[in-house]
Amino acid sequence: MPRAAAVKICGLRTREGVEAASSAGARYLGFVFFPKSPRNVSVEEAGALAALAPPGLVKVALVVDADDALVDRIAALPIDMIQLHGRETPARARAVRARAGLPVMKALGLAGPDDLAKIDEWEAAAGAADQLLIDAKPPGGVALPGGNGLAFDWRLVAGRSWRKPWMLAGGLTPFTVAEAMRLTGAVQVDVSSGVERAPGEKDPDLIRAFVKAALDS
Repeated sequence: MPRAAAVKICGLRTREGVEAASSAGARYLGFVFFPKSPRNVSVEEAGALAALAPPGLVKVALVVDADDALVDRIAALPIDMIQLHGRETPARARAVRARAGLPVMKALGLAGPDDLAKIDEWEAAAGAADQLLIDAKPPGGVALPGGNGLAFDWRLVAGRSWRKPWMLAGGLTPFTVAEAMRLTGAVQVDVSSGVERAPGEKDPDLIRAFVKAALDS
């Protein structure tokens, strides 16, 4: 099992969370732009938080079917990547990528073997996504496309490889991340609800424990 290349702490809303993630050794910091999420931040709040990040950390803006106006406002921030977490098509991803002048990560929900074809489709779509995030597919009726604390069967991606860099997400915690990495071969992992004391409230101790568990795997 190779050492983890990177940890992403997503859904950051406070200075305390940004500082905990940064000092623990996370490589990616995620900010959510989705009003239905308890982790939602305004453009102004995200800009202030992103400015706190030490040089070299990748600041990621998570959006859900964002319109061009929001993409333009995000592109004016000290943001390094846009994560598409809605029903975006490869064509829309190309448009966002070109409009913002930023790399794009596309989140793809996985529940069963039939969902693997969507991952292959996005990997084959030239110029659409620079990275893929493989997350648990939300059940019907759930308002949030991610951050639900749900895991998928990690054996679905065991032994698989993709040419694009990819990140594992979905129900990870400080207590499960090492096993998830072992089973999937993931070298990049993403966490949000798994390091919270309550929805939208990051726990610095859990952040540190998660990053340590991932990087020690």
